[in-house]
Amino acid sequence: MIYLYFIVLIASFVILFKCADFFVDGASGIARQLNIPKMVVGIVLVGMATTAPEFCVSVIAAFLGEPEIALGNAVGSVICDVGIALALAAIVAPAVIFVNCRVLKIIGVFLLVIDFFAYLLARNGTIGRLEGAILVLILLLYFIFILKNKDFKFGKNNQKNNNLGINKKNHTPVISSQLKRLVLLFIAGLAGVIFSSVIVVWAAKNIAIHFSISKTIIGLTVIAIGTSLPEISTCVTAALKGEGEIAVGNIIGADILNVLWIIGVSSLVNPIKVELNVMNFTFPYMILIVTTMLVAMRIGCRLGKIKGIILFGLYIIYFILALKLFT
Repeated sequence: MIYLYFIVLIASFVILFKCADFFVDGASGIARQLNIPKMVVGIVLVGMATTAPEFCVSVIAAFLGEPEIALGNAVGSVICDVGIALALAAIVAPAVIFVNCRVLKIIGVFLLVIDFFAYLLARNGTIGRLEGAILVLILLLYFIFILKNKDFKFGKNNQKNNNLGINKKNHTPVISSQLKRLVLLFIAGLAGVIFSSVIVVWAAKNIAIHFSISKTIIGLTVIAIGTSLPEISTCVTAALKGEGEIAVGNIIGADILNVLWIIGVSSLVNPIKVELNVMNFTFPYMILIVTTMLVAMRIGCRLGKIKGIILFGLYIIYFILALKLFT
């Protein structure tokens, strides 16, 4: 039976990265068609889409009476996103990834602030419904800010008008056939990424159980990595295609959603009781790796292979420490 799990795992990875290929093509195409900065597309559209597995797993875990898994999955996914997905994107990218530092300055500080805030909420051992509601409210204010801020609006040429024409009879917007095709490509790619990610998680979990790996380690590593596979596959594919800004935006957007959206909604469904030893390890490490990422990107407004190796090294250290502390 174990051989079947390995075969399914490998086949799912192949499907996952192919679907990620469609997903990135659709996202970058939409950005070009509407002349939206690619980093913004990554932060909002791609970030929201690729966190779907984390959201589903965490909310279902909370509903089934295991909200601690929801918290571990969310925080662990932030660490995986930065230390694996973005790190690999920087390492495999054919050229240095340039970062929109104006957007980074605003969103980067916001990401760091909410990470510290979530840690403070968890310090008393519980993240209750009221605290979850506050996190969701902050997310709504964040989206409103993005919609109103000039750095997140359409570019100067405003190609939106070229692809969203106006029907002369009733003055309603007409979406071009090319834009429709790109949206369908985006949706199809996303569906494939999520489906194949679920299969990968299933196979990896069964492999871990077969080799008697502890449940804590499964939660901090296997489930977190598994639900982060859309981000990993999307980032690597985007980097290989020369769409590094989408990869950067995807990770920053996903990290924000992991804290505000996933922890927030999960604690609304079922208050989260935090294991203090796990919290005092994972939260500080999350803040450490996120801070390293932001500083690395801020230096020269670019992300290269050396910086990617540093981030990946931090994840390896996290993995080793998790094994030592919780096995």
